[in-house]
Parts: sequence; structure tokens; C-alpha cells
Amino acid sequence: MVYGEAVHYMKTFAITDIGMCRKMNQDCCYTSELPVGNLPNLFIVADGMGGHNAGEYASRYTVDTIVAVAAACPHTQPALILEEAIKKANEGLLDKAAQDTSMWGMGTTVVAAVLLNGRLFAANIGDSRLYIVNEAMRQVTRDHSYVEEMVRRGEIRREAARWHPDKNIITRAVGAVKDIQIDFFETDIGCGDEILMCSDGLTNMVEEEEIRRIVKGQRDTVEKAERLILAANQNGGKDNITVIVIDPGLDGTVY
Repeated sequence: MVYGEAVHYMKTFAITDIGMCRKMNQDCCYTSELPVGNLPNLFIVADGMGGHNAGEYASRYTVDTIVAVAAACPHTQPALILEEAIKKANEGLLDKAAQDTSMWGMGTTVVAAVLLNGRLFAANIGDSRLYIVNEAMRQVTRDHSYVEEMVRRGEIRREAARWHPDKNIITRAVGAVKDIQIDFFETDIGCGDEILMCSDGLTNMVEEEEIRRIVKGQRDTVEKAERLILAANQNGGKDNITVIVIDPGLDGTVY
């Protein structure tokens, strides 16, 4: 990938873990540093919900559909490609639930990202997150959850949101309704910035400052991701945990 006149090498690593309490891993993730259709790269985290194997099916189907649609989509703008792909996944989940009563109520969060010419493009539904991590840690995506809406309305303080008993109630999901609402984000990536994508199995177990310390304190993307999983499990591992760490290579080094 080329930014300006210098050639940089992206480094990524993804890992998903069942955690300490769940019997099934309903998270799913995907990474490609190589082009997917007209996208130069593609990264996805999905956190499924639903009884039996419905949540696992929802997250896996959504990831597979996004990749397949993106690979064939004629659009060139990342947001348009992601929009078409996520809407197609939503339609497929609704159709499946209508045909199979055991799948009723299934759905999944999704956060998808693309890096292009020093900019980050992201799409989000639910409470899986994308952060930019450097000297500070900035959440790019916005949670679609009952508790986050309470925070926005000023009903509770953000510090209390992490421990609220209703923190796992999400207000948007792929597969929930026909007319899906997707949030899109676009921002610059600076020197030293790293990107973290994760399910709430990480953020519910590990404080943001500890996450930042782990990301900035390890040698490479593999160690960063593995240490984040370890920290979440050491703190209880109450949910499935999925982490993607992306080092865009914007460190000023010319290769």
C-alpha cells in the first residue's frame, strides 16, 4: 500500500475466543490485507445473538455475505460497497428466520472497516467497536445500545454504563428489521495510529486505558491481540471475545 511517496506495510492479526463462561462462540471475524473486489482490504467483526446455534449462524452468515457481495460489487466507494453488502446480509437473515422457526430472533452486530490512502472507512451496527489507538484511545464507532442511549440523554454517566445491568441490550442488529440503519464513519489515520476492532466481550471485561496500555506495550499485532484476549479472560471472560489489531504501517518508516 502506498501513502504519498513512501511504501508502508500493513500488519494485522485477528483472534476469537470462546471466553470462560459460554458453551459456544457466536463471534465471527474476517481479515484480508489483499483486495476484495474494489476494496483494497477488508476487516469485519460480528457478534451473534440467538438461541441454540442461531447467533453463530447469524454472525458467520453475515461475514460470509459481506465478503461475497463486496467481491462482486461494481461500486468503487467503500461506504457504498459496505452498505450494499450489509443490507444483503440483513435480507438473508430475515429470509432464513422466516423459513426456520428455530432461527427466529437471531441477529448480529457488525463492524466493518477499510483502509484506503491513509483514511479509514467504517460501517457499524450494534455495540461491537472500532478504536484508533495511539497516545490516547478514541472510539470511532458509536454503540447502538439501550445504555448508550441513556448516556446520550444524560440519564446516566458514561462511567456507570459499563456496569449497568442492561448494558447488553442492543437497539440495532443485522437481521432484526427490514429497514436496517447503518452508521458510516470516515477519518484520517496518522503516524503511530493503530486500529482495534472488537466485540463487547473485550470492552465489558477490560477498561479502555488498560486496552490502550496493552496495545501500545507489545511488540507486534500478534502479541497485542493475544494479550487482550488473556486480559479479558483473566477478568472473568463472561462472553466470547474477538479482537482484530491493525497496524497500518504509518510510522514514518520508508521500506
